[in-house]
Amino acid sequence: MGPKRVLTFGTFDILHPGHEFYLKEAKKHGDKLFVVVARDSTVKKLKGRLPFNSEGKRLSVIEALDYVEHGVLGSEGCKHGVVKALRPDVICFGYDQESFNGGLKEFLDEVGHDCEIVRIKHALEPDRFKSSLLRPDEN
Repeated sequence: MGPKRVLTFGTFDILHPGHEFYLKEAKKHGDKLFVVVARDSTVKKLKGRLPFNSEGKRLSVIEALDYVEHGVLGSEGCKHGVVKALRPDVICFGYDQESFNGGLKEFLDEVGHDCEIVRIKHALEPDRFKSSLLRPDEN
């Protein structure tokens, strides 16, 4: 068996220590960390506004992290399509992530992919490090 692949998801609008904590915690669950960056259209749909930084900018910041094996933009169609394409061994969600995990277990069963799902239960100072608190246009 090859290296254990971990997959995480997020907007990562303004990369901050809370994001880095989450990503490093996820990386502890395997050997290679793959990060899905939400598309601008997905963020608008889920949060009612576009992110401060474009999807291309957010992706380039994630890909520059030395502990990230590969960054990829999320699917605009099937929200779980990237899971099917990357076939991770572990999927990690942050303590407050809810939008992507709905129907995930059923999708994995449907496509016949056995994958561990982990919730990172703690965060680094969530009252201080949240993108919504750090956006210049919201403060």
